[in-house]
Amino acid sequence: MISVINQERLLGAALGALFTGALVFEQRRRIYKSISENEAQFASLTQTKEPIFEKRSRLEFAHLWNKAVDHTFGPVIESLSSRGK
Repeated sequence: MISVINQERLLGAALGALFTGALVFEQRRRIYKSISENEAQFASLTQTKEPIFEKRSRLEFAHLWNKAVDHTFGPVIESLSSRGK
């Protein structure tokens, strides 16, 4: 048979393990909850509901950009290419 002292030790160990398990579980729950809240907050900041440029306006922007680059650097390119002739 288990003596009274051994029963008390076993009960103390079981209660200690239960308390520690509950404490660890609660801490993990709080950590995961804070991570989830931070991710949700970050996602709401970075996520846009509508694109800034529609596809058509992106193509128009690219065309205008290329036209501006050609206009700006066109004389330089002509000058450099005429030297090779």
